[in-house]
Amino acid sequence: MKTGRAVLSLTLLSASFAFSQTPPPDGLVSPEVHSDRTVTFRVRAPKAGEVTLSGDWIAVGKTQPMIKGADGVWSVTTEPLEANGHLYWFNLDGLAVADPINPVIKMRQRTSASLVEVPAASPSPWDVRDVPHGTVVTEWQKSVALGRTERIIIYLPPGHEKSSARFPVLYLVHGSGDVPESWTAAGHANLILDNLIADKRATPMIVVMPAGHAVPFATGRGGPVNNNELFEQYLVKEVIPTIEGKYRIAAGSRNRALAGLSMGGGHTIYTGFSHPELFSALGIFSPGLPRDFDTKFKSVLADPKSFNARVGTVWIACGDNDSTVQYPRIKTWAESLDKAGIHEMFKTYSGAHTWPVWRMSLAEFAPMIFAKK
Repeated sequence: MKTGRAVLSLTLLSASFAFSQTPPPDGLVSPEVHSDRTVTFRVRAPKAGEVTLSGDWIAVGKTQPMIKGADGVWSVTTEPLEANGHLYWFNLDGLAVADPINPVIKMRQRTSASLVEVPAASPSPWDVRDVPHGTVVTEWQKSVALGRTERIIIYLPPGHEKSSARFPVLYLVHGSGDVPESWTAAGHANLILDNLIADKRATPMIVVMPAGHAVPFATGRGGPVNNNELFEQYLVKEVIPTIEGKYRIAAGSRNRALAGLSMGGGHTIYTGFSHPELFSALGIFSPGLPRDFDTKFKSVLADPKSFNARVGTVWIACGDNDSTVQYPRIKTWAESLDKAGIHEMFKTYSGAHTWPVWRMSLAEFAPMIFAKK
């Protein structure tokens, strides 16, 4: 009986171990990037009745049908895509799933998406290059403002560990539905900084990427607490003091910048205009505009000289095909700042509410800040 139990236990253990492993490869390739920048996507789903492809190059709310082969593999080949990183996912009979054979995943608050890189003819700022690389670390902080322990992703520039120097810091915020890791996983913020620093186009800096969903994503936007207001408290009262007390941060607002995309762009507007004494530069990418901006920041608009003297750079960018935050609305808002006397720069990219636009935004914004004069 003892032997029988031992054999049974070993069998169950072996079965458990087998099920815990990655399934063996079956030769399927997805995504397959072709030399003409078209991409073929494939997914093995022999029992599915309908499979479609969604991607950030496809209009919001639209999908691309996939064709089922005799082997149960569904596939589709796109038109040439922009040379950049693109998010995509499959929909199998109503269920949205990431590509099961692509290990490059971008986590989101709801579901996940896969990432495909379409290379350019010459290296892009977000490519992996043979240059000195910085370090990406995770800090966990118990937050009184948020009522939870939350993670902060931090980029430390190359040589930080061996240097005694103090570095300027960029606080960089993700968008709605995303997570603190989004700026590195999909935005390649660490690679962008690595390359800019190596090319001597940007000042070596620390980049701090906090959680933008101060109000939990699942709560929705109709709750009693305003996400912009709570994030402002979290960043100003907890994140900045914690980071600047632990890392070698150069002192003063001239060594501090704030930037973000979409919801994070809204945070940048709200917190940056509320605290011009804290930041020398604001990077506002495809922003979700805070409600009642003119009312909330009436005093700032009434005294633009004071604001300009503190915040030397206000850089706003948006894709011309952005229907999420509405490009014309963002352009009009930027022009209204000019009319009020706020010094701003507005950049139009060809694109939508997608990571290609935000990668380009960061690559252009980072060299503008902390430049030695």
